[in-house]
Amino acid sequence: VQLVESGGGLVQPGGSLRLSCAASGFTFSSSAMGWARQVPGKGLEWVSGIYTDGSTYYADSVKGRFTISRDNAQKMVYLQMNSLKPEDTAVYYCAAKMTAYYSGRPLEDYDSWGQGTQVTVSS
Repeated sequence: VQLVESGGGLVQPGGSLRLSCAASGFTFSSSAMGWARQVPGKGLEWVSGIYTDGSTYYADSVKGRFTISRDNAQKMVYLQMNSLKPEDTAVYYCAAKMTAYYSGRPLEDYDSWGQGTQVTVSS
């Protein structure tokens, strides 16, 4: 199982970024996917999840600004982040759960994690 994130970087407040996660080594179309983030010195925070049927869920802190999506043919999951704020600065991780539905909580029950990509929101 491998998850590889990309798309992080430095962006000004109010800007946008799109994170990508390339999946391999498991049946992607049958797996719920998610994104979480971590600020140094703090715990991992669930951000968003998407089920195999395309249903999407978001943390209150990102609702209305972030959009999760998936492409089963390409085995990709994306996180479009708009109206970014300095408090969105974190390492963002892609996660997979080998079931059709998973709420994302508890985070430690995800089956596999990527290596993370840094997102920095600063002027």
